[in-house]
Parts: sequence; structure tokens; C-alpha cells
Amino acid sequence: MEMHQIRYFLAVSEYLNFRRAAEQCNVTGPALTRGIQKLEEELGGELFRRERNLTHLTNLGTLIRPHLKRVLSEAEGAKVTAEQFLRLEHAPMKVGVMCTIGPIYFMGFLSDFHAKHPGVELTLVDGTAEKLNELLRNGCLDLAILGQPEPFQDTFQAVPLYRERFCVAFPVAHAFHAQEMITMNHAGKEPHLLRVNCEFQDHISRQCQDLGINIPIVYRSEKEDWIQSMVAAGFGVTFLGISGESKTEVYPIRNSKEDHILHQEGDIARRKGPRTRTRTRTRTSFQFQI
Repeated sequence: MEMHQIRYFLAVSEYLNFRRAAEQCNVTGPALTRGIQKLEEELGGELFRRERNLTHLTNLGTLIRPHLKRVLSEAEGAKVTAEQFLRLEHAPMKVGVMCTIGPIYFMGFLSDFHAKHPGVELTLVDGTAEKLNELLRNGCLDLAILGQPEPFQDTFQAVPLYRERFCVAFPVAHAFHAQEMITMNHAGKEPHLLRVNCEFQDHISRQCQDLGINIPIVYRSEKEDWIQSMVAAGFGVTFLGISGESKTEVYPIRNSKEDHILHQEGDIARRKGPRTRTRTRTRTSFQFQI
């Protein structure tokens, strides 16, 4: 059963006239008749009864007509949906964003992306680096913006987006405010509020161990806003990327005035494999700087 045969049948069933149906389908009368005959052979019975100048649907034709109308409607709907998707009209896209990436710089990116691709229906999925890696691997995300100390798996393609300084966050009235420079020796001895989802926590801990610093942890939380609120309230300090700051003072951590010893890199990652037109076009737009 082919789509043109279905169109021929539905045209004849509407006009009950083979000549007018052929004109409507922009084919010759014999071509339309052959298409109807092939459809009848496949379905196993006559669909029309022709008596002189009158054409009528048979019982089989009447029975099968609503089914073929739905088939044609679904096929045409699928074609429209595909065309809209390839033109980035009503094209859904799921983007994972690491929960430790702050919104300060990300809002400008979202505004720019929407201006360039207004038809894309963007869904943001919040999660840890581990969770986003799993969602990418399982095909539940189109892209993910995340950072991690270790290299990405071979199944992913990753493109660097930004590089930012890692800082120590502390309350406004803290003694660090008056210091010209904050080293890891300074920061590592303060009461520390641990950001549980920080993907660079192990890396920071190793640096502290190398310097002989045992960080005194007084509080742990998965919630970034709780950690920052508690820092602002004077409970302690925390380490975070400069883009994550919103409620506290932040200073870069240095060994000297010229040496920023902690950085983190944010990447945009996708699964390797055949690229659709949509992914090729939108991937190049995920460029923003911190």
C-alpha cells in the first residue's frame, strides 16, 4: 500500500467521480484507475462500484475509508513535524546544566540563544556531573554543560566553553576582606562549608593534602543556596567558581599575586554519532565566556 494510492482512493471517495479525482490529484485518469486497482488487489476486494455515470463506495470502501484518512493525516503530520524540526521550528532540545554552574553568566547565553533560535523549545535539566554524564550516555539529553577534572569518556565529544578562577567565598565582615591576597594556606584553615556536589572537591582536597592542610569541615549540603546563605551569615567559608557567587564576597585563591592556583573549565558535551541538522546548527551557538 503506497501513499499515492491512498490519496487516489480518498479523492475518488470525495468526488465520486474518477475524472475530477484525477484532476485533483494531478494525474491522468488511467494512472488513477491503476492505483485504485492495485489498492483493491492488496485489500482483497472492490472499493468502488461504477454504474454508468454513477460511482459509489462499496461496503468495503465505506469500511476502509476512515482508516485510510487517518493514515494520510498521520503521514502528512509527520512530514510537517519533520520539516519544522529541521527548520528549528518547535524543535525540542534538552540541555543538561551542572547544578554548580551559577546563573549569573548563563542568563546572557540563554537570551542570545533564544534570539538566534526562537523556534527551539529548550528544556534545562539540572544535575551533578555524574548524573548528566549518565543522561547523556543514555540519550536522555542532547547536550550538557558541565565541568569535571577527569577527561570525558570516548563516547562523548566535548568542546571547551569557558575557563574560570576558583575562589574562596566568605562573609563581608571577614578578615579576608582586608587582605591583598588569599592563599590556600589561609583559606584551608578556616571553618569550611562543603559543597557536596562540587565536582572539583577531590581535586581541592588533594591540593590541601599536598600543602599539609587539613580542612576543618563544619557543614555539608547539596544545596548551593544554603551553603552561600550560611557563608553570608558567618558560619564559615567555601570554595566555588567565580560564576557561582551571588551572596558573598569572593577572592581568587593564589600562591602569589600572579599565580591563580585553582581553575575549572566548563565544557559542552554531546554523544558522538551521526549529527542531525538541528544539532549541527545549534551546537555552534553554545558559546559564552566567563
